[in-house]
Amino acid sequence: MTDLILEFYSEEIPAGMQAPAAADLQKKVTEFLKSNGIENIALETFCAPQRLALIGRDLPVELAEQSEEKKGPRVDAPEKAIEGFLKANGLSNTDGLTVREDSKGAFYVLEEVIPGRDFSAALEDFIPELVRGFSWPKSMRWGEGTLRWVRPLRALLCVFNGKALACEVEGIKAGNTTFGHRFMAPDALTIDKADDYLSKLEQAYVLADRARRLALIKEKAEALAASEGLVLVDDAGLLAEVAGLVEWPVPLMGKIDDEFMDVPEEVLVSVMRTHQKYLALRDKDGQLAPRFITIANIETADKGAKIIAGNERVLRARLSDARFFWDEDRKTDLSARKPELEKVTFHAKLGTVSDKTDRIEKLVAYFANIESGFSFEDLSQNASDEVASEAAALCKADLVTGMVYEFPELQGIMGGYYAALQIGDDKVGNAIRDHYKPLGPNDAIPATSEGRLVAMSDKMDTLAGFWLIDELPTGSKDPYALRRASLGIIRMLIEGGRRLNLDGFINAAMQNYPASLSASSGDSSASERLRLFFIERLKIYLRDKKDIRPDIVDSVLAVSVQAYRDDIYVLSLMAEALKTFLASENGANLLAAYRRVRGILKKSPAEAGLIDETLFVNDAEKVFFTALNGLQIAEITSVDDYTNNLQSLAALREPVDVFFDNVLVQDEDEKIRQNRLALINKLITAMDGAADFSLIE
Repeated sequence: MTDLILEFYSEEIPAGMQAPAAADLQKKVTEFLKSNGIENIALETFCAPQRLALIGRDLPVELAEQSEEKKGPRVDAPEKAIEGFLKANGLSNTDGLTVREDSKGAFYVLEEVIPGRDFSAALEDFIPELVRGFSWPKSMRWGEGTLRWVRPLRALLCVFNGKALACEVEGIKAGNTTFGHRFMAPDALTIDKADDYLSKLEQAYVLADRARRLALIKEKAEALAASEGLVLVDDAGLLAEVAGLVEWPVPLMGKIDDEFMDVPEEVLVSVMRTHQKYLALRDKDGQLAPRFITIANIETADKGAKIIAGNERVLRARLSDARFFWDEDRKTDLSARKPELEKVTFHAKLGTVSDKTDRIEKLVAYFANIESGFSFEDLSQNASDEVASEAAALCKADLVTGMVYEFPELQGIMGGYYAALQIGDDKVGNAIRDHYKPLGPNDAIPATSEGRLVAMSDKMDTLAGFWLIDELPTGSKDPYALRRASLGIIRMLIEGGRRLNLDGFINAAMQNYPASLSASSGDSSASERLRLFFIERLKIYLRDKKDIRPDIVDSVLAVSVQAYRDDIYVLSLMAEALKTFLASENGANLLAAYRRVRGILKKSPAEAGLIDETLFVNDAEKVFFTALNGLQIAEITSVDDYTNNLQSLAALREPVDVFFDNVLVQDEDEKIRQNRLALINKLITAMDGAADFSLIE
């Protein structure tokens, strides 16, 4: 058994493509091994800016003989179908085929024996195919060749059993050499053994193991920060990106000029993070420090002095621009910028950002004025109508400021600063700042009630518009982040503990659009389709965050009365209560009894009619009947009603167990049998009043 080393050495691979490419390489090689009868081989992958590599250990030198079967057409299939199968497999008649039979009849089978061969020969055939067929999100050609790779491919390291494989791709011959660090060790390295790959590269100033590189960057950066009494601003995404930009990480600390430290810290961090890939730092009091850490890709004789000076110079120029925008933007009130939003298109079919702002204002007003449909502790509790209304009116105005034009990632944040400064009300500023939240599954929801009102109105307006024009998410494509918008609303309702008539909210949002936009699919209106979309997203949220299966949600939905069928918060509480009930001993036993009864009634349906107590011949029947009659399944007017219904069902557990332990339902006497079938049917009716247990998997 021997080892395999593959490395594709190229110009710099974009940081975000390295890890996915390594996973894809592992998948493709695994599939190749399986196709050759090689299973359970652990493959290691490595990626760095200039290389994508894989090591496989303990592989066979020789491939064993394999047998393969190809299922052909039925024996009585049309002649053309049989001829096509023969031709595809290089046969002239059916003499070499075996006939087998299954439930559908006789069919032909071609049995082939694939002879064993040197594994190195199989690899030499496979590697050129692997390179040519490798898929990148973006690829390029170079020179006069036809090969496409993410960046120009320079060398192929392909070693098996200590020897270089004899294969070639577009004039690039495979060999046993690779290259070290481009500047510190550019000479060729000879690699003959898998165990030498990482160590020889490290001697040549390359850390090919991405996980180790990332850990080292974090460790060294934290140590450098600590030497100045500082800590890193938590940013796992940036650390991961930087790990894909360097092969030999060297953290260096630079200074931020004091003149820029009164610019909002989000601006400073954004400039450093987005444009320069610098790590921001905080002091012991949590304040942004006038320092940054850059990760160089080289060790220098001056210990990075020139690199630091160059980075400080570049940052100074960037921050000078940001400082200019900060000063200029504050000269114009946000309210005075609103007319400019008429020139900014939200969507060709949905109007301008000015139109969207008007619709958001109307939805915020909807919450302030609503009466019907909000017979509960409503969403706007503790919210100031005036603050929410003003925040809604100004929430998009920062899109036409110089700062947001230059740094789009600061939308909302800058509006919050400008509003707080110009209006003198932090509440309005905070609502504007938060109204894009949550930006992802791990981002916090808006901190204030006003922020949640504006955020929900903004997101629902977007969803309503795209459902009206029938531009919906498909598969993995969601260019307008509609799934994220719906999840944001769901999270604000559940995590904020607020109830909402979703139907009414959807309709209010859609009514703000021209009637000409109305679209439909089948028999469902756009509003109903959007409601169902929310329910599906709710199932996913509850599955991922609360470990509640979709079938449990479906069983709750099946019995929820109209007032609760689209109340996200209440549905989540009901689903959680049902999950807890089913996980209990009483719930599990009742579910088993329910399924048993369903099975009996499927074979012997109960006839319509009242239960006749005079036909009871067993005390267990009487106790069971009394328990069913005493059962109190109340109309669901609150979550407490639902929980109480489940608790009432739990009281049936013992009478049900005793009944089935002592009573034979399928009695020989027709009247007794029908009476018992009616009795257990009453159990089904009672349980289905709390949840449709037939949907529980």
